Amino acid sequence: MNTNEIPVGIVGLGLMGCSIVSCLLIAGHPVVAIAPISADLQHAEKRIREHLENSAEKGLISNDPEFHLKNLIITEDYSSLKPCRLVNECTIENIDIKESVYKKIEAVITPDALLTSNTSAIPISKLQKLTLHPERFLGLHWTEPAHTTRFLEIICGDETDIKNGEYLYELSHLWGKEPILVRKDIAGFITNRLMYAMYREAISLVENGYATIEDIDRSCRNNAGYFMTFVGVFRWMDLTGVPAYHTVMKNLLPTLNNSTEVPELIDKVVREGGRGVANSHGFYEYEPGEAEMWEETFKEFTYQIRELALKYPADIVKKRLHEKNNSNT
Repeated sequence: MNTNEIPVGIVGLGLMGCSIVSCLLIAGHPVVAIAPISADLQHAEKRIREHLENSAEKGLISNDPEFHLKNLIITEDYSSLKPCRLVNECTIENIDIKESVYKKIEAVITPDALLTSNTSAIPISKLQKLTLHPERFLGLHWTEPAHTTRFLEIICGDETDIKNGEYLYELSHLWGKEPILVRKDIAGFITNRLMYAMYREAISLVENGYATIEDIDRSCRNNAGYFMTFVGVFRWMDLTGVPAYHTVMKNLLPTLNNSTEVPELIDKVVREGGRGVANSHGFYEYEPGEAEMWEETFKEFTYQIRELALKYPADIVKKRLHEKNNSNT
């Protein structure tokens, strides 16, 4: 695969859309970025340029940002998507808006071009029914910031041709990803199902007075956060002794929260208009300037954790074992 011969379209230029554009430009793709609303045009190029400048500063790219920006078209004109071999929709989680966008995209692209959605909540099997060619429709679930993180879920719907999922799985390695191919559609996909089980338990522990919000975060940072970049949950259990987990599960699992209701703690934050650092009101309260400093610090962290993660890819032990065996022969 030669990325500079695979034009890609991105429809939707919010925070996530801009970082996805940056990721694809870094990977070498020509990118057509469509602004579904005119307001996106006011900030998109600035955000993308900042991502590329930061990436150059941190050594993620070796070329000047202008080298990558010359491969970018930002426009409101959907007809510019015509040469694209892949189009990724990144609009808000509103099914009517997405359906309208799909019609505009499919009126332009060729029948064999792939169409994907960055949804994290709407089933892919439901969205693909809104399209002319459901077999070429998949989910591409990124995480922010897309140009630094290794995460990507590729989700097949009920009518998706699995070959298209396997193609994106191979292609996404060139985007700097360690992708997950979700072969069967399921609500929340893989990562959200794992994370929301943890969110629910974390909120339950606070609501029932077992620990403070600060202590729950401290627990996550210094336990799961200590090993998660290195291994996942199954390898961690292998490393630390499977029987111990089997024993604990017998007594612990029946006590875990299994409520199907949205917890009051998060409901209260939202009722009061809280959006987290976006408006300095969430589970934590923020002093003037503190929320912005958290965003800036997180940006710095994403580059540092990426650098660390790249030293320990999924197959690091197999590589070391192979090198050791070769040196002994």
